[in-house]
Amino acid sequence: MVARAILKTHPQVRALIGPEPRSAIVIALVVPMQLGLAYWIRDAPWYVMIFVAYLLGAFLSKALWVMIHECAHNLVFRSRLANEIAGAVANLPHVLPTSNLFRQGHLRHHAHIGEYAIDSDLPSRWEAALTSFGFAGKALWLLFFPVCSASRIFRVGARVDATLVVTSVVQILFDVVVVLVAGWGALFYLTLSLFFSLGLHPLGARWLQEHHIVQEPQETYSYYGVLNYPAFNIGYHNEHHDFASIPWNRLPRLRALAAEFYDDRAKHSSWTKILLRFLFDKNDCLYRRMIRGTVPSKPAGA
Repeated sequence: MVARAILKTHPQVRALIGPEPRSAIVIALVVPMQLGLAYWIRDAPWYVMIFVAYLLGAFLSKALWVMIHECAHNLVFRSRLANEIAGAVANLPHVLPTSNLFRQGHLRHHAHIGEYAIDSDLPSRWEAALTSFGFAGKALWLLFFPVCSASRIFRVGARVDATLVVTSVVQILFDVVVVLVAGWGALFYLTLSLFFSLGLHPLGARWLQEHHIVQEPQETYSYYGVLNYPAFNIGYHNEHHDFASIPWNRLPRLRALAAEFYDDRAKHSSWTKILLRFLFDKNDCLYRRMIRGTVPSKPAGA
């Protein structure tokens, strides 16, 4: 394993492992920022909401997604319960009750990467087929990525427990409060921000960057572009898979300490370039994933 080789060569990497409580400050700042923006823009025309959500709201939503990701790995607090609560708080502006489901699915992704029946990060057969129809299918998939991603629960299953029930109820009640206090416009803006942060936006190219094969046999790729700053280093994906117990703000230090393990790997420098290539390259679609076990059939010409 790469992680073992890195630890053997650079034992000081062990000092990077462990939670980063300051991530809670990020959650405490970004949640009210996003909600305040939703309140401020609540009566704006729909096209203004789209503009603001695309240029600003998507970045705030992405930041919260990264914090939910950190909570899923227990990298904010040492207590699992404290991390689950922090993840649920970070999820509040996301409208949909996804923090607990993301935690379940993401941890299984790390343990069973590429296994079709288990890995919810892997697109379903129908998603891959949709993107084989060219620009229109790819754009549609990206635009509705949150819905496509959520549908995978029917393929991989989910554990319904008290945490899922409680966080779902809290999220629904919070959405009701948003509508009562700020109106449907505020909820519309929050929903737009969520969809743009994950889909038809340069930030949405993160999902293509991580495991979309561009150089076989490598199946995991990092992004080292400037958008790592507002996205809290979520692009350091090779590093994250090697050391899932190192928080977001220490991943660049891991990269620098173990440079010889990462320099020769294929990498990305632009999410925008990934997005445009995916949309306009007729040979690029979701079948470019490493799959273990049952392999989805590929239609002719895809």
